[in-house]
Amino acid sequence: MTSTAFPDGPFHGRPLVAALAVAALMLAAANLRGGIVVVGPLVEQIRQTLAISASAFSLLTTLPLICFGVISICVPALTRRWSPQVLAIGGLLLISLGVGLRLVDHYPVVLLGTLLLGAAIALLNVLIPGLVKAFFPRRVGLMTGLYSVTLSVGAGLGVFLAVPLMELFGSWRHPVALWALLPLFCLLFWLPMLRVRGVGRPSNPVRVSLWRDRLAWAITFYMGLQSFYFYSMATWLPKILLESGLDGHQAGTATALINLVSIPFNLFVPILAARMRDQRILVLGIFVASLSGLAGLWWQPAAAPMLWASLIGVGCGSSLSLALSFFVLRAANTAQATALSAMAQSIGYLLAAAGPATLGLMRDLGGAWQGALLLMMVLQFLQFGFGWYSARSAGVVADQDR
Repeated sequence: MTSTAFPDGPFHGRPLVAALAVAALMLAAANLRGGIVVVGPLVEQIRQTLAISASAFSLLTTLPLICFGVISICVPALTRRWSPQVLAIGGLLLISLGVGLRLVDHYPVVLLGTLLLGAAIALLNVLIPGLVKAFFPRRVGLMTGLYSVTLSVGAGLGVFLAVPLMELFGSWRHPVALWALLPLFCLLFWLPMLRVRGVGRPSNPVRVSLWRDRLAWAITFYMGLQSFYFYSMATWLPKILLESGLDGHQAGTATALINLVSIPFNLFVPILAARMRDQRILVLGIFVASLSGLAGLWWQPAAAPMLWASLIGVGCGSSLSLALSFFVLRAANTAQATALSAMAQSIGYLLAAAGPATLGLMRDLGGAWQGALLLMMVLQFLQFGFGWYSARSAGVVADQDR
């Protein structure tokens, strides 16, 4: 199934409005990670201000992932009551509120803000693939690629700007506050989207259920396993390399490559996927890159750490972009795309939340990283199998369509 099978979107013949819609989608994507990751480089300053332990601080990064899993499944029900544009605006306001609460010198309030932030991001995570389908049905590959790139760039800026802004203004609150203000700026582009016709809440909303569809489950597990893979590697790769004898600078540079190398693949994989009826060759290439990187890390991590990290980055970036592409390429309409996105991201991020803890436990029990890396390689074979099934030229079938 390709995007060309669908009619023109609501911006046909209106290039200026289409450009405004592109800006709205990309600015929303830029806000989906920065408010979470910005606290990572500021850990010591925030811990001192709040007087909390390292385990208490870890909740500020793990709670959003749990929210992604729990809240995502509720989004299709919300779209039957409110239009996607209204929900997107509400999500941006909640991001601003959630990040703002994380500036308060009271840990319970910070946790509340973290929960609101995670819930808002989960809402937008699910909505955006459906909006891409509705706004640009003939450009789903390009728009999904741009969305993936913007997501990565937003996360990268959140980490990159954290310390310089703190040093410039003398407080960790300034880099965090930036991510409370940016969603409000996005509203300038989203408010005009309320006037776009043909995308709002249907007059007779129908509940779309994909829980009995095999293809939907395959896409769900592909999404889940690639999320497990990414968050596990992003968390533990520095530790693995440090224990192999590398210094902190080398370990940090190699870990940064995971995100840097993934950016061009974030863009081009969805474009290629949209032009293919069958994406199995992409699934195979992703599998080879990921397995090679993990095998090198398992065999001798210090031998070529930059190469291993680059291969892992290719696999992580490409698999995320392909999973996002499946949400729109395997759905017949916006309602199906939203339901598939909700199902896959709900289970996917719950799996992702368990990834770092699972690898850390295996390291503690085994005294080395070989067992944990072997598990990751085994899971790559499972991810490959689900991806192979998902990449066939087919579409999901909802219960009411059976």
